[in-house]
Amino acid sequence: MPNSPSPTGRTDAVALTDRTDDRPVYVIGGGPGGLATAAALRARGVRAVVLEKADRIGASWRGHYDRLHLHTTRRWSALPGLRMPRKFGRWVGRDDLVRYLEKYTEHHELEVVTGVEVSRIDPLPDGSGDWQLTATGGRVLRGRAVVVATGFNHTPRIPEWPGRDTFTGELLHAAEYRNPAPYADKDVLVVGIGNTGAEIAADLTEGGAARVRIAVRTAPHIVRRSTAGWPAQATGILVRRLPVRMVDKAGSLLARVAVPDLSAQGLPRPEKGLYSRVREGAIPVQDVGLIDAVKSGRVVPVATVASFDKDAVVLADGTRIAPDAVIAATGYSRALEPLLGHLDVLDGRGRPVVHGARTPKEAPGLYFTGFTNPISGMLRELARDAEKIAKRVARAH
Repeated sequence: MPNSPSPTGRTDAVALTDRTDDRPVYVIGGGPGGLATAAALRARGVRAVVLEKADRIGASWRGHYDRLHLHTTRRWSALPGLRMPRKFGRWVGRDDLVRYLEKYTEHHELEVVTGVEVSRIDPLPDGSGDWQLTATGGRVLRGRAVVVATGFNHTPRIPEWPGRDTFTGELLHAAEYRNPAPYADKDVLVVGIGNTGAEIAADLTEGGAARVRIAVRTAPHIVRRSTAGWPAQATGILVRRLPVRMVDKAGSLLARVAVPDLSAQGLPRPEKGLYSRVREGAIPVQDVGLIDAVKSGRVVPVATVASFDKDAVVLADGTRIAPDAVIAATGYSRALEPLLGHLDVLDGRGRPVVHGARTPKEAPGLYFTGFTNPISGMLRELARDAEKIAKRVARAH
């Protein structure tokens, strides 16, 4: 019997090498995708061992900003085999999600090993179809299949802006932002108007920042998180498989009804359709305060950043501003190249060429989950992928 994990999902890493003689399925990453897949595998009688490099499960969620709530409903954010408590409310907060992941690990008696980072994955050359994992502490592990669930938002990315190193103000990635308290009475520039940048900008204005600007490269589609009780996620689920042009047209009509024109405030409506942008990887911004903040002038959209010059930030339109702090909501990289870049399973952007129950033609038995950002909600799709992967693995072995 495997050791029972603690409520935080931690199992003694020292014991790992003593419990791998039955060639388990290794799941790399102790976030929602990894835990869901492990639970689905266990439900089918397949032993799964989750390897998490941090000291606790759900590490990336624990590090998000204080204000964070899911933009997907509680019902459609639950993982297989355990509902989220009603007391969490419709839009689940960060701390409640972490508590849910801890309870999920305990409820399903998942075998999670923390403090172990996998540095390389290789197919064994003996023709068995098994996989070899090289991990911290000199560990070399053998598994019959591998599920990579290290996350869509893995490594914070800040562009190499010219003069960035000369900036005398504070420059940080959004991953380091927690709450607006340190920025009270300060002039702050948020770079990037995805969901994270939009929410941080709204948070700063509500938290007492003296001035908040948001640098915009491409105007985003903005949708209401809920309209008359109907969540935007439900629309995303309904339209996901419809023709792109049809959804673009419907999205344009809905936006003109539900979202005010902010062109006068520097945020025009996008030229390209909503679903066309989604297919390119740009998820709509769900409004949790940005619309009112821009409309009232409390958040001012400006051109994107071109360079830094000591105390100044030079914008693409030539404007020079001197913020006290710059918060870069400029996204993340998947950082999969060191792990499996040698296997020819990544596309030109460093993302897996397949996901869910499909495995690369060159690497049967290697699965990926959590590397897409679907309009229907990431947690919902993680849950669906988990069931599909588990079914495929159980059938194959």
